[in-house]
Amino acid sequence: MSGSLTPEEVAAFERDGYFVKRRAITEAHASDCRQRLEAMEESLQEDCNKRMKIKAHVVSPWMVDLARNPIILDAVESLLGPNIMLFGSSMFAKAAQSDRFVSWHQDSAYYGLTPNDSVTVWLAFTPSNKGNGCLRVLPGSQMGENMEHDETYDPKNLLAKGQTIRGVDDDDAKYLELEPGEFSIHHVKTAHGSLGNFSDDRRIGLAFFFIGTHVNSTLGRRTALRVRGEDEFNYWDEDPLPRYDMDPLTLDFLTNMWTKYQSKEVQQAAKAGKL
Repeated sequence: MSGSLTPEEVAAFERDGYFVKRRAITEAHASDCRQRLEAMEESLQEDCNKRMKIKAHVVSPWMVDLARNPIILDAVESLLGPNIMLFGSSMFAKAAQSDRFVSWHQDSAYYGLTPNDSVTVWLAFTPSNKGNGCLRVLPGSQMGENMEHDETYDPKNLLAKGQTIRGVDDDDAKYLELEPGEFSIHHVKTAHGSLGNFSDDRRIGLAFFFIGTHVNSTLGRRTALRVRGEDEFNYWDEDPLPRYDMDPLTLDFLTNMWTKYQSKEVQQAAKAGKL
């Protein structure tokens, strides 16, 4: 495959289910992204965790530009090939001195994709480390079947359903620490999560969910955004693009998508028999 990762890095990703790390944007650019995000939170009078999920990129053109960052896409191309779509994106912000967390889970259990040729890029807007609850992964967990998740709806859990894989040994976790502007990648089946933020500042990152254009939806026809190459399959309709920050048309689309994702319509693959 083409792309920017070395054969050794690709082999390690295929074995372990993650890659860390590479710089996509400067620290100054990452700081500007944070400022823009917090300005939108102020304008909307809501925390970004409330709605900027699943299709967060439709909130603003600058988020779409980040999804099209060539350094990010060069790395993704090494894993998915030259024809790439953005299936979704979610903002993750943890308040300072907060015990809110993300439980161990697999995205593949809920995304409804076939095949599971999908990766998540996690781009840091602030430092992301053990002290403030950085992303952690379970190496090699992408190799097996989808695991069954308990849906706890824990209010401290940043996941919509509080979906949780039981019995994971935290000692096996690998912590993906990043500086602002750096990104990590993990496979859609890699079990991952994060602990609370016990630092004195917010921890903020934007996750992009990429698929190859050959990947289809098991949940009916949905939308995505082609970000590189050609789409010869036409499995997906086009995401609406924001004309400007907080475009009301795309905000309505975002709200509808997030509401649907939180509903009972989206069942986990392990229970639905779609392993």
